[in-house]
Amino acid sequence: MDEPPIRSVEARCYRYPLATPVVTSFGRMLDRPMVLVRIEDEAGSIGWGEAWCNFPSVGAEHRARLVNEILAPMLVGTALGSPGAALRRLTEATAVLALQAGEPGPLAQAIAAIDVAHWDLAARRAGTPLWRLLGGSDPTIRVYASGINPGGARAMAARARAEGHRAFKLKVGFAPERDRANLESLREEVGGLMLAADANQAWSVETAARRIADLAPFGLAWLEEPVRADTPWERWRPLLAAGGPTLAGGENLAGEAAFEAAIAAGILGVIQPDLAKWGGLTLCARVAGAARAAGRRVCPHYLGGGIGLLASAHLLAGIGGDGLLEIDVNDNGLRDLCCGPVRSVSDGTVTLGEAPGLGLDPDLGALDAWRTL
Repeated sequence: MDEPPIRSVEARCYRYPLATPVVTSFGRMLDRPMVLVRIEDEAGSIGWGEAWCNFPSVGAEHRARLVNEILAPMLVGTALGSPGAALRRLTEATAVLALQAGEPGPLAQAIAAIDVAHWDLAARRAGTPLWRLLGGSDPTIRVYASGINPGGARAMAARARAEGHRAFKLKVGFAPERDRANLESLREEVGGLMLAADANQAWSVETAARRIADLAPFGLAWLEEPVRADTPWERWRPLLAAGGPTLAGGENLAGEAAFEAAIAAGILGVIQPDLAKWGGLTLCARVAGAARAAGRRVCPHYLGGGIGLLASAHLLAGIGGDGLLEIDVNDNGLRDLCCGPVRSVSDGTVTLGEAPGLGLDPDLGALDAWRTL
C-alpha cells in the first residue's frame, strides 16, 4: 500500500515562567521555552517532535515560524518515505537559505524537530515503540539529575535524590571558591553516588588546566565543556595531561564530520549529542552508534520541554550501552506534562512503555496557558 502523504505540519510555541532563573556561566534563563511540532498524514496518523530553542531569549518563536512558514510548505502533500527522508530533503532544500541568512543552527533545530516527529509517525504506523524501532531491546535506561545551579545546589540535589535520582551534575565555571564549596557540599550530600560537573565553555585552556586540579578530590564522573566547543582538539590535550576527570561534550557540535573528528581525536570520553539541536533521531542515532563502536560513553544532552526529553530517552534505549539520560530538575511544567514515563524516576532509572511511537500525545489544552505562538 502506498504511504499516505502529509496533510499538515504545525509548530506551536510555549513559555513557562520561572520563579528561580536557570543560571549558567554564560547567561540566565527567565523562562523555559518549548517549540512543539506536530505532523499528520492523510490517514490521520500523527507524530510529535521538539526543536531546541533555549537561546537567544527570543529564539523559540523564531524556530516555530521557520517550521510553519518555511519548512511545512515543503512537506505538505508529499509522502515522506522512511525515517530520515524528511531530514535529508529539508536540509538539502534549505542549504542555500542557511548560508544566505547565516542561520544554519536555527534551521537545523527546526528540521531536527520534524525528523523526530517523522520517527514518531513511522513507529506509530508500525505499531511499535520508538525505542524498539531504533534497535533497542531493553526499555529501562539510567538517568541523571542535571541543571543543579550554583545557588541552592545542595537543596536541589537533595530534592532530586528524594525523587529517585542516583546521579547528579553541577554547573561550575564560576569563581573557584564558589565551585569548590558547591562540590564539597554536593559530595557530602550524595556520598558515593555519581557526580559530574558542567562548565558550559567557561574557561580558556590554560584556566581549565589549572581548575581541573581543583576538581580532582571530588571523584567526578566527567567534566563537561570546560573550554569553548570550537577549540581545536589538539588544544584540549593539556586537559588530559592535567589528570582530571573524563572530558565530555557534544551538545554544541553539529555535523557528522564534527562528531567524527571528536571521536577520532580521543579527547572526549563521553559524547553528548542533542537530537533537538542538530540531526534529530536520524543523525544522532548514527553518531551515537559510531561513538559506542569507538568505546565512548553516549549520554544524550537535553534541556527543554517534555517531547524532546522523551525522544532522547527513546534514543538512549534504542542504542543501548552504559549511557545516562540528562534530566533537568529545575521547575518546568512544559517538561512534566509531556515526558510521560521519564517523569517517574526510580533508583536512578526510568522505564519506557510498549505503546507505539513516543507513547504519548501532549495535552494541548493543558499547555494553552503558556502558549505564545
